[in-house]
Amino acid sequence: MNWDVVIIGGGAAGLFCAIEAGKRRRKVLVLEHSERVGKKIAISGGGRCNFTNIHTSPENFLSANPHFCKSALARYTPADFISLVEKHSIRYHEKKLGQLFCDGSSQQIIDLLLGECNAAKVEIRLGCQVTSLQKETSFTIETNQGTFTSSSLVIATGGLSIAPLGATDFGYRVARQFGLHIEAPRPGLVPLTLTSQMQKQLSRLSGISIDSLVSCCGQDSPEFRENILITHRGLSGPAILQISSYWQRETPVSINLLPDENVLDLLSSDQSSDMELANLLSRRLPRRFAQAWCELYADSKPLRQFNSIELVAISKKLQDMQIVPSGTEGFKKAEVTAGGVSTAELSSRTMEARRVSGLYFIGEVVDVTGQLGGYNFQWAWASGYAAGKFV
Repeated sequence: MNWDVVIIGGGAAGLFCAIEAGKRRRKVLVLEHSERVGKKIAISGGGRCNFTNIHTSPENFLSANPHFCKSALARYTPADFISLVEKHSIRYHEKKLGQLFCDGSSQQIIDLLLGECNAAKVEIRLGCQVTSLQKETSFTIETNQGTFTSSSLVIATGGLSIAPLGATDFGYRVARQFGLHIEAPRPGLVPLTLTSQMQKQLSRLSGISIDSLVSCCGQDSPEFRENILITHRGLSGPAILQISSYWQRETPVSINLLPDENVLDLLSSDQSSDMELANLLSRRLPRRFAQAWCELYADSKPLRQFNSIELVAISKKLQDMQIVPSGTEGFKKAEVTAGGVSTAELSSRTMEARRVSGLYFIGEVVDVTGQLGGYNFQWAWASGYAAGKFV
């Protein structure tokens, strides 16, 4: 029951850390509380696993310390993981924007990790639930399968997102037990909900998708150019999921519905026309949406009946439609958890807690959150690799 390294969590980061530690001939044990490893890997990318993004850079991550992720990302790159994928003869493709997916299924990535663990003589225990842990000269981990001791303990238990897959706050409880600071966890990459009044106005448009440029008003956040999707509860789609990680309550989200147009020129060019505004907009937006938008923001009347001031106001609303979400759909629908164990508590080189020798935190449990598109998997590989070199 004595081990060099015990890793709690059999997800992407935990398994990758185990592989690297095992390659160094460390005696490694992975404890997974579920009946199988890699549950989140299995459902990712629609079942095909968006395992990395070739454009990964520190700018694709959100953290209280935006510099923390640089060291790990530089030492284990997308090209490194792609080489591993190719070593296992897994065929893959780029879907869009540098996002790489398996041609087959996500199970190929899980099998890759299990194969590498086996080669590195890593032991994995499933259905193993930790009941308590403590540290004296070494760590003592009590579980429903016995008591284990180790000189190094790695917490790779993820965040609170997708509770049906077994997500818990275990990692945060361990951090607090050892006096480490937590950046408040919140849902990331999650659909936004609207007020009941706004939702009532938009509910008939459920299912409509629009290419848009989305940002957070009054905040230093990135802009995201992808589709938004109107749902029966609010707004979703890639652009909304992206901005949700940056959104703060009671602040507006800005949506540019026609990012490739000079809308004022478009409206002014037909100002003498008898064409109604809704009909003009339906040339560039879904017809039902154009009609609903006019009901909300501008009367649909012949363009010649609008004066110049009104056209300026209409063009501004089309390219800066501001909506204040009522909230999000929460951790149940969030793809990741933003926030987590404060990076101020950890070494960016090793992922070891500065004040607790031998205790490491990796992956989603750390306050490093990637944007949509394979970045969170790359953080899992990179942070797992960083810790695996030192545990």
